[in-house]
Amino acid sequence: VPVTGVSVSPENVSLFINASTQLTATVSPANASNKNVIWSSSNSAVASVNSSGLVTGIAQGTAVVTAITVSGNKTA
Repeated sequence: VPVTGVSVSPENVSLFINASTQLTATVSPANASNKNVIWSSSNSAVASVNSSGLVTGIAQGTAVVTAITVSGNKTA
């Protein structure tokens, strides 16, 4: 079943330096064949994200964390 979309929660997060929070990607539809996503940070000097969506504050500033579906190339 092809992927039709993805959403990330929570949508907005404020972190202290060295603090972490878990983001969750929800792939649509629920019965999609491949629900894998790739996480990235727009500014890894401010916030890093690992392969499971765990975001860690590195320095003061702003970063956008994005989840991209492996199947269908949908982003959130």
